[in-house]
Amino acid sequence: MQHLIASATGLSDRVTETRTLSLYSKKTVLRAEQNVNDKLPLASNTPLKKQEESRLPDQARLFGNVQFIYELILAGLELRSLGAVFEMTDEFSSFRLLDVEDDERLKRQLAYFETVRGENTDYAYISRKNRTRSVNQYLTHWIYPYKGKFHPQLARAALNIIGLAPGDTVLDPFVGSGTTALEAQLLGVNCVGFDASPLCVLQSRVKTASHEVIDKIRERCAELPKGNAANTSLHEASSTMSANTDQRVADFFRLAQLVALSDSVRRRKDAAAALASKTELMVQSVADYDQIRKDLGLTLGRATIERGDARTLPVQDNSIDGIVTSPPYSIALDYIKNDAHALRALGLDTSEIREQFIGLRGPTKDRVRLYDDDIMRCLDEMMRVLKPNKYALIVIGNAVFGGTSLQSAELITKHAGEIGLHLTRSVDKTIFGLYNVMQREKVLIFKKDDEST
Repeated sequence: MQHLIASATGLSDRVTETRTLSLYSKKTVLRAEQNVNDKLPLASNTPLKKQEESRLPDQARLFGNVQFIYELILAGLELRSLGAVFEMTDEFSSFRLLDVEDDERLKRQLAYFETVRGENTDYAYISRKNRTRSVNQYLTHWIYPYKGKFHPQLARAALNIIGLAPGDTVLDPFVGSGTTALEAQLLGVNCVGFDASPLCVLQSRVKTASHEVIDKIRERCAELPKGNAANTSLHEASSTMSANTDQRVADFFRLAQLVALSDSVRRRKDAAAALASKTELMVQSVADYDQIRKDLGLTLGRATIERGDARTLPVQDNSIDGIVTSPPYSIALDYIKNDAHALRALGLDTSEIREQFIGLRGPTKDRVRLYDDDIMRCLDEMMRVLKPNKYALIVIGNAVFGGTSLQSAELITKHAGEIGLHLTRSVDKTIFGLYNVMQREKVLIFKKDDEST
């Protein structure tokens, strides 16, 4: 496994200069961030037609929205980790398969590929179950507007890259909006996730458990009076649930109230209308999840989401098969302020909970020092719970705080090496939507030494 991750895909993982390359996908532009020393052939201007693809049965074709060099690198890494030998075609739209251990496994698991030998991947079907206008918010991923979300396609690829198989257990100590948990579940990988925020725990549970009680949720919807007032307090709305209501059903409607509240606060939408529309959309998305599970014959992984502290994980030593996570950017992105309305609706004291958040606790003058110390403690815990010879994939950026760019990625890499987690791969990636906080992240892949037990 190590040589697969450490080996090159023929593409650089260092980003220094931006070029524009044509991509064989209609009018899509590949904004390739490429080192000037990399020798990447420019693509032809002629689109790849479907009839041409049918004459190329050895191809694994990328999704048309794959636009960046880092995505090509990750695509190559997941192919290798799944037992494929390949070479990239000149068009940058596909990989030529030279030798494959298991074609069916590729189709079932791949994240960046739409087809394998002309047949759709599972992910091609899954990603189409989308009730939103955002390409990455399929199934239940969209539920609740959590800022700084993990990218679902990247999370799925990450699970493949570090070699996790159905039945294995992945840890996400910063589970956030539940992206890793949901993608692991779809791949049949069990996930243990923790977060300091009760709001994150709630939304992660709803996204991964509601499909189990979709019939009960529909029954509950039918019982609700038409025009149910969304300006009722969360406590009053929840009190209409009977004492024996399934907790998963109660959680679903509690989160629906918070989604409607968010629309009302952030977008100035009518609260009652928002509750009705968002609840309906949530029901449809959960139903889509249950349907795709049946259609594809998926054996879902178990998702266990709890409130917890990544600095002191309630997990046994050497018990985790892999880690996929992205530490919070709360040093520069105030999650408490951003979700204050929802946290207060849950009955939480935002001043009190702030002291439990890495990057937000402590006085301003001590914030960076505390953040760095906390991140290193979290890394110590990841090291402790990870099995020997297994991998941790961490996505981290150097956030800007007080006008200064922090060196979080470098800090993590240095400390990891000191405690027995050796860097096997570093991939630079572009980040969108947080330009005032950061513009780039690093995908860091570490392996735990066998001697570290």
